[in-house]
Amino acid sequence: MSVRVRTAVIAALLALAGTAACAPEDEATPAASSSTNASPSADACTRDQLDLVSAGTFTVGTDKPAYSPWFVDDDPNNGKGFESAVAYAVAEKLGFDKPEVKWIVVPFTNAYAPGDKKFDIDINQVSISDARRKAVDFSSGYYDVAQAVVSTKGSKIDGATSVAELKDAKLGAQVGTTSYTAITDQIQPTAKPAVYDTNDLAVQALKNGQVDGIVVDLPTAFGIVAVQLDDGAIVGQLPAGTGTPDQFGLVLAKGSPLTSCVSQAVDALKSDGTLADLEAQWLAGTDGAPVLS
Repeated sequence: MSVRVRTAVIAALLALAGTAACAPEDEATPAASSSTNASPSADACTRDQLDLVSAGTFTVGTDKPAYSPWFVDDDPNNGKGFESAVAYAVAEKLGFDKPEVKWIVVPFTNAYAPGDKKFDIDINQVSISDARRKAVDFSSGYYDVAQAVVSTKGSKIDGATSVAELKDAKLGAQVGTTSYTAITDQIQPTAKPAVYDTNDLAVQALKNGQVDGIVVDLPTAFGIVAVQLDDGAIVGQLPAGTGTPDQFGLVLAKGSPLTSCVSQAVDALKSDGTLADLEAQWLAGTDGAPVLS
């Protein structure tokens, strides 16, 4: 059981479950406003002052499988992959050694659904949004996200150079993601997008010819083409929207007393260059993924 005193989730938030299924309301919003908690004092963020799910242990949730390049060998514990490394870096900033970090499995949509949480933070490429913030807290953003279209060589959209050329394609994405929202809001295809519980299922549908392409974040696109598809091709990146950038944030329970401290740790890792170094180490560049016009 959690040792934190939790804020009750109002009944109206039950509607968020429907939002997660179709995702269009999950529009990215600035990380700077991801929490209303005031900046904590340094003493308030020492490890002995933190209100944890399990005393003395920093509990981190993520989905399974844990995909590359965010994790390596489907093993968050090894510290390899961008998100595994970020989680351990945040834990270290808060005073925890690697053996004091415990990983638990949390399905993607469960991370930001209303209700009690068994983790201190969850890290799983979850985009910060106003809709999700109604049910959970977010840390400052730790990664700016670009969306990309993946297809197979010789497909009807292979070689497309503009978003307009994707209008007649059958596209798919994982449920509850901003990748799905990018299809509905930016591409607006004539055919209803297919939705899948996991990226693995979306990739399988692409292999089976059930869709012409899938939309995922850019690092995942490189991973899919390199590892999961023998004839994969990145069609290109979707152009950045006119609003605030899509960012991944660490998920915390709604009203968590840890939110400000975790955001402070993320901000410190950004300021000292750690996040940039980890991104350069674990995430591919954008060569081979031109921005679509």
